[in-house]
Amino acid sequence: MTDSSDLDILSDLIARARAAGADTADAILADGTSLSLSQRLGRPERLERAEGGDLGLRVFVGRQSAIVSSSDRSKAALAELVERAVAMARAVPEDSFAGLADPGQLARSWEDLDLDDPAEPSAEDLIAAAKEAEETALAISGVTNSEGAEAAWGRTRISLVAGNGFAGSYSRSSRSLSVSVIAGEGIGMETDYDFTSAVYAEDMEDAATIGRRAGERAVARLGARKVASARVPIVYDPRVAGSLLGHLTGAISGPAIARGVSFLKDRMGEALFAPGIEIVDDPHRRRGRRSKPFDGEGIANRRREIVSDGRLTTWLLDLRSARQLGLETTGHAARGTSSPPSPSPTNLFLQPGKDDPKALIGGIAKGLYVTQMMGSAVNGLTGDYSRGATGFWIENGEIAYPVNEVTVAGNLKEMFARLVPASDLTFRTGIDSPTVMIEGMMVAGR
Repeated sequence: MTDSSDLDILSDLIARARAAGADTADAILADGTSLSLSQRLGRPERLERAEGGDLGLRVFVGRQSAIVSSSDRSKAALAELVERAVAMARAVPEDSFAGLADPGQLARSWEDLDLDDPAEPSAEDLIAAAKEAEETALAISGVTNSEGAEAAWGRTRISLVAGNGFAGSYSRSSRSLSVSVIAGEGIGMETDYDFTSAVYAEDMEDAATIGRRAGERAVARLGARKVASARVPIVYDPRVAGSLLGHLTGAISGPAIARGVSFLKDRMGEALFAPGIEIVDDPHRRRGRRSKPFDGEGIANRRREIVSDGRLTTWLLDLRSARQLGLETTGHAARGTSSPPSPSPTNLFLQPGKDDPKALIGGIAKGLYVTQMMGSAVNGLTGDYSRGATGFWIENGEIAYPVNEVTVAGNLKEMFARLVPASDLTFRTGIDSPTVMIEGMMVAGR
């Protein structure tokens, strides 16, 4: 979708910047509308609707640059914005890696990714969904209280214009529903949750399913025990397995590689995972939670196998980090209105394996099935990994009893090499993984 009025505003802003002394510039505009509800025990606690927008201008004076943003689009405010940006750019040190894309790198056309659901829910729609999810969860035997349910909708329009000839815009909508409940009484209480999110309302799971799963998960955690420290296989539930992909993308982000502060800085082209492992980043996935037709610098982006047959194939690069490394951008620039572009994944996912989760668990004599994690002690320079966890102990291939207050630890290089994916990939958040198993990790308990 293209909004010519937005593009005209940005084009005029760039022209003003040039007239004020900038060599070139780019400008981004983000307009959004949102509706959100939270309720607890059947009573709405918050119902909000918000509409607003922000505009950011980045100017270049030679290799000096500055960024200024504003929510005021009056002529006087925009004139002041330009004047301030150019003055700031002249006052900062040069950056030899700064600059816009060459025209040949730009996206010139793009397909419709179906990112905007035209249906806008009413407040009553959100109230009904949250009510059904919470009531279904509270009806599960053993559930004693609710931490609340939330439902939300939003639509954002992004417009980008640059002095190198790029101009484009697109709209994205989102819907979400979540509920969290408590099971048990006194010191034996446990809590758990479930959620669903999608671009289109029709792609969400229904509210009753979300409520039932949240309630059943909370009840299943009753009677949680501590376990003795041991080195065992860990199975990560899909709700937490995606965090491993997050650690990977942090380690292959261009700025970290350029600064030499990543434990993977010398591993390009090498086997990080077992043969057959595929990790994909796809910005053009239709109705994808993090899809976009071009990146934050107007670069043509595309689906990439970040890991192919177990081997690392690429860094995640924006223009600046690519220039630092003497490489070409991979089209992963993301940005806001008040900060410079930086690399970030889009729809990142681990391709599913052959066995279902039950089969993975069935081969484990003793191990831990992790369903929630808290805290994070991950050393980006060494790959050392330690996180608090709760879940279920595995005995002789079966879930035996719930576990809490443990820490799982290892080193990401070793963890990646031993990772085995199950077959249950579902796209829910934009960074998605099936259940995975990693052998030989340390569980620190009592």
